Amino acid sequence: MRVYKTLHIGEFHTNYCEDFLVEEQIGTDEILIAVLDGCTMGKESVFASILFGKILRTIAKKKFYEEFVVHAPMDLKGKLKEVIRLLIDEVRLLKNQLGLETNELLSTLIIGIINTKESKAEFLTIGDGLICKDGELIEYEQGDKPDYFGYHLADDFEVWFTALQQTVTISSFKDISICTDGIFSFKSLEDTSKQKSEYEIIDYLLIDDEGATFDNFLDRKIRALRDKWNHLVTDDLAIIRVKNSTSF
Repeated sequence: MRVYKTLHIGEFHTNYCEDFLVEEQIGTDEILIAVLDGCTMGKESVFASILFGKILRTIAKKKFYEEFVVHAPMDLKGKLKEVIRLLIDEVRLLKNQLGLETNELLSTLIIGIINTKESKAEFLTIGDGLICKDGELIEYEQGDKPDYFGYHLADDFEVWFTALQQTVTISSFKDISICTDGIFSFKSLEDTSKQKSEYEIIDYLLIDDEGATFDNFLDRKIRALRDKWNHLVTDDLAIIRVKNSTSF
């Protein structure tokens, strides 16, 4: 499989990109991918998305090493649940150690574990964002009040996790993407009459294959939107797109 990534600061943001992304090996034939979007209304919102992303990388690395020692197979759904449990445990610990406030720990999260050998995947979305599977769009929109998992650090984990509904199980795929809601923010600022629709932007970035032979495939597409079509991404954007090597 081939993994493409891109991370961009929005035109309307001045200091930091509040989005973050993670791609890390978590098993012999498994990768963990995630995109995160810090809450603009939170306190120093870039902190939460970067912190959670760094913790997820560490968890994935530990799980990968444990696989060779423990030899205890776990299905994708069970492994994803364990990753979320460890993430919350670590965030709760750091919150107490650093005296962090809840509004310093607000970030959306789309996270998945992909079996690269069997083209299977398990995804969980906490907050909002978009998943695209072989052209099928799965959008999560929670308006201006996403249910950040930072609100649930003190909850009973089993009760909270069982109640989560924004889950996706994928038995096979050729092309799959996850992205933050910045994908809906492309604007033709010079000439609004030439504004492309949200679906045209999504199709170009998450479905179209032109240029897939390049490692910077997604960066090239975003530059083309800017240079050829005068479309700028106005909100921060993180995309991870995973394609089977036989699908292009």
